[in-house]
Amino acid sequence: MLTAIGQLATVFIGVPSIIYFAIQLREQTRERRQSAVNALAVQWGDLTKALHENAEFTALYLRGIQSFHGLDVVSKLRFSAFQNRFFKNFEGMYYSRREGILSPELWEEIERTMSDFLAYDGVRQWWETRKHWHTEAFVRVVDALIARGGKPSAYSTYDLKQVVLPKDKQ
Repeated sequence: MLTAIGQLATVFIGVPSIIYFAIQLREQTRERRQSAVNALAVQWGDLTKALHENAEFTALYLRGIQSFHGLDVVSKLRFSAFQNRFFKNFEGMYYSRREGILSPELWEEIERTMSDFLAYDGVRQWWETRKHWHTEAFVRVVDALIARGGKPSAYSTYDLKQVVLPKDKQ
């Protein structure tokens, strides 16, 4: 009888404790995911600062997306360094999705963004020179997006033929 009372007491104490633990764990998981998403948003903002804070680099970037091979050596290096940061950011987001941190909806948004950039010849040319710097799993994702053959539309309303670096105007 004492054993039965002890087991009953364990149920009344243990089950609520397990439920409380599960609730706390779920809340911590949600907070961790939100924190990770916020960190990715901050990284993205920091990365894109180069495009809106530096007109010279913006012009170089717009030329680079048209033709990576057409850039001079210094411009290739600058464009490549930016693209590397850009794609490392995308790769981090990919692994956040694989780990369940990013929702499918957010990952679909990221894939659409990547597709927009990868539709440009210069970005694809750059990718061919640097994809070996990325994990095989991520390379497969990017190569699959390229294979879809999207049309360049991210800057379709811009007249990219007018883009010149400030030094080219002299």
